Amino acid sequence: MKNRFLKGILLLTFCFINLASFAQIEEKTTSWKGFDKVDFKFEGRDAWYVKPKKAIAGNPWIWRAHFPTWHTEMDSILLSRGFYVAYVNTNDLFAHPKAMQVWDDFYDYLVKQKQFAPRVALEGVSRGGLYVYGWAKRNPDKVSCIYAEAPVCDPKSWPGGKGKGKGSKEDWASWLKLFNQTEEQAANFKDIPINDLAGLASFKVPVVHVLGLQDKLVPPDENSDILLKNYQALGGPVSVYPMTRGEQTLEGHHFPIEHPEILADFIVSNSVPVLKPLSRQPYIEVNKGLGNAFEKFTKEKKGTVAFLGGSITHNPGWRNKTSQYLQEHFPDTEFTFIAAGIPSLGSTPHAFRFSRDVLAKGTPDLLFVEAAVNDRGNGFSEKAQIRGLEGILRQMYAKNPNANVVMMAFAEPHKNTDYEKRKEPTEVAVHQRVAKYYGAAYINLAKEVYDRITAGEFNWKYDFKDLHPSPYGQEVYFQTIKELLKMESKPENAIQLPTPIDEFSYAKASYHALTEAKNLKNFTLVSDWKPADKVSTREGFVNVPMLVGEQADASFDLDFKGRGIGIALISGPDAGKITYTIDGKKPQTLDLFTQWSNQLHLPWYLMLADELSSGKHKLHLAIDQNKNEKSVGTALRVVHFLVNE
Repeated sequence: MKNRFLKGILLLTFCFINLASFAQIEEKTTSWKGFDKVDFKFEGRDAWYVKPKKAIAGNPWIWRAHFPTWHTEMDSILLSRGFYVAYVNTNDLFAHPKAMQVWDDFYDYLVKQKQFAPRVALEGVSRGGLYVYGWAKRNPDKVSCIYAEAPVCDPKSWPGGKGKGKGSKEDWASWLKLFNQTEEQAANFKDIPINDLAGLASFKVPVVHVLGLQDKLVPPDENSDILLKNYQALGGPVSVYPMTRGEQTLEGHHFPIEHPEILADFIVSNSVPVLKPLSRQPYIEVNKGLGNAFEKFTKEKKGTVAFLGGSITHNPGWRNKTSQYLQEHFPDTEFTFIAAGIPSLGSTPHAFRFSRDVLAKGTPDLLFVEAAVNDRGNGFSEKAQIRGLEGILRQMYAKNPNANVVMMAFAEPHKNTDYEKRKEPTEVAVHQRVAKYYGAAYINLAKEVYDRITAGEFNWKYDFKDLHPSPYGQEVYFQTIKELLKMESKPENAIQLPTPIDEFSYAKASYHALTEAKNLKNFTLVSDWKPADKVSTREGFVNVPMLVGEQADASFDLDFKGRGIGIALISGPDAGKITYTIDGKKPQTLDLFTQWSNQLHLPWYLMLADELSSGKHKLHLAIDQNKNEKSVGTALRVVHFLVNE
């Protein structure tokens, strides 16, 4: 109970810190169409919101972009029905990341300070389309629906004028300067509404576009038509309402709005009743926070960020979005991003490859670590998990005592089953324990996913879909990571490494060269191994040197110095068994064949002994004459020797 209470106080403290910058905002109330309009300065910009006479429960709202006084009929109807209308002036920024940062802050202010609904309807007129889609794609979980009126969806069309539309030379020059693009670079610029819609579509955010069919300024076939086609192909719900009654002006770009009440119905039906999703904060433990990394990014304008994990880190998704967010949040910082995700690998492999795959490429100021899914799937014991994760952190802090680390436990079906039984998954508990002990930030995404499914927010089968998350699942992960990144924390003193949790943790783990093997008998050092059976492989474990033995009684010796010895191998359809001795002691046998070996030459890390005395030792290893009945051979293919000194 005491720990729960302290955790709650800590969360409230961080909430207070985040909102403290909003406390001095001065408001002035005026009148707008018979409703109270509250004007104020927000981060030096004009901003306002209009109050309904009587708000609907949960305070639903619509957020206007760029042209807040154009075609306000729908807004008036929404106000009369109990909606708020809000606006912040980021005009002439063309949805540049600078504008998106302001939008993030404005959203937080209205939701956290003014208790506006967690999901907002977005209204983008003309170039406002750049803003609403720019922000919605960055925050699909925060959007109830999108209304877009003759929206710009590709800046090459407007203001670029690279298609049928005439464009705007002055605005195009401003766009090029703002985004630091040449004409050639702009032709391939990707951060525009028509691209990267998978996350938004996965949240099934409804969109409606109203268009002038003869619009020569923002031609629909260069803008709306492309976006809606792409969005629908990804599963996003779309509607189109051509406006053909009344005078079409400004070369068809301006037109009267027919039946604004129908459009208001669209907003209401997708925003009410107001649903309040679970808070992300209970799943975040800040511990010593990220203040050191953020101070480095801000003061030195340079930063190194590393991502260490398995396939969920290797695959595109949360990692890319986190990198993008950091670049946008620290626009003057030159970042080095180290992508060190390798499918199938967990905490033990991470500890041994950390030096080569991360530290050799740069010293991280901020490190993200995930291993809980593969530690579960690959059957690593609790002791092994602690030794691996602790080893990673001790290597990290030994190299950079000022580094900050984020440890994450990702979701998968077995963890959901554990939570159903009111049992905490071992892998989750280990990540949390190690993070807390060393002051690393920790995010329990496994519990968050389970709780949100239980609360009815989404479905595993049709939304999250797999332990390799769908675009929806990647957004769930990223939005909680983003919540951590938004929390303010002060720099801490350089860490003084505490006594290890486990004295045999892999704090001095590294790869050793295959050439260190001696007395080779029927083993060959192959310079760039590749399979002859055409079975799948993993990147980094094919076309690389391997020590290969394929027949029984093949053997080698290895002299090493340290407290732990192991082998990184690939286990395919012909994986055999091995017998080994250390320092001539009792022989032990291991079966190399796994449940996945028939499908994949799987990277597999085996510690042969990891509680040895410090000093010199000798390993003798031979391929056993026996084999697994499911295996078609007796092969051992060693990719690395693993030594913990």
